[in-house]
Amino acid sequence: MKTFHNPHHALHQGREEMFRGRMVPCHEVPARLDFVLTELQRRPLGELLTPGISDAELDTAIAGVHSARYTAFLAGAWDEWVAMDPANAQRDALPSVWPLGNRHAFRTDVLPQNFTARLGLFSFDSGSPLMAGTWAAARGGAACALAAAREVLGGARSAFALTRPPGHHAGPDFFGGYCFLNNAAIAAQTLRDGGQQRVAVLDVDYHHGNGTQTIFYERADVLTVSIHGDPATEYPFFLGHADERGAGAGLGFNLNLPLPRGTGFEAWCAALDTAIDAIDDFNADALVVPMGLDTFEGDPISGFTLKSEDYDTVGRMIAAAGVPTVFVFEGGYAVAEVGVNAVNLLEGFCRSI
Repeated sequence: MKTFHNPHHALHQGREEMFRGRMVPCHEVPARLDFVLTELQRRPLGELLTPGISDAELDTAIAGVHSARYTAFLAGAWDEWVAMDPANAQRDALPSVWPLGNRHAFRTDVLPQNFTARLGLFSFDSGSPLMAGTWAAARGGAACALAAAREVLGGARSAFALTRPPGHHAGPDFFGGYCFLNNAAIAAQTLRDGGQQRVAVLDVDYHHGNGTQTIFYERADVLTVSIHGDPATEYPFFLGHADERGAGAGLGFNLNLPLPRGTGFEAWCAALDTAIDAIDDFNADALVVPMGLDTFEGDPISGFTLKSEDYDTVGRMIAAAGVPTVFVFEGGYAVAEVGVNAVNLLEGFCRSI
């Protein structure tokens, strides 16, 4: 299994985030990726590569899942933030005002001239700091996803996009949950554009991939399946319920499997069995796995109780689906353990194919 890692990831390193009503040091830190990379060097699964993707190719891939006005905002956001006040160069940008949608008579179709308003327009939380290197780091991650998908299109059984910031909370025109560009969606769309007729996304992160669901919700060519903490009590709260099955042409092509906080490995595996059955029924040609490791019992912002040794079983179960697979690194905030947990999962997969 080739791993494509993001050499620009550490350009995104937030100072603080708003978490449960107070400012705290960021949970999403560069060491997350570094621990995984170190473990892959200790227990190699294959080549460690940086993606060789041109800017034009990357622009096309990003435009396949994100709106032009959103990416234009991200590309220029830091310069605008500093232009407002030179002192802003010493602090990250966090949104402070949001439109709530037409239900509350707020307009989202008109692009505000005010930077603070646009920062809120394109975000859904105040926990995702934006800084000077955010756009470069996010683009580097999208390049990893594109390269991994191309590897699978070229005949490889699997590939791994190792990047941060993560991506599965980013929607077509919004960021949040530490995510700016949706790497899993970029990989899935790349597989579709490359000729795979039916692509499945299996999200195993503790937090529901609301951005991925939103991007593909009205499509029948991409099945989105997610096992996650029940949004009645768990972030991102406002999406991820079991009755969200898709809309229009996509009706029946979205499957959410929410589980209560405190769920252990046996019950979690039963949900994974259900997810894999759905992927099999869909007759997927390729699979993308947003690989969150925040299901681990020691994760500081999550609530399942998987142990490090359980991830080997998870990898073997995913391999049993028998589908060419792109893994994309997502959450996992027990930083010291995330490398072992990630490689356990990937080793379990590789040994079973």
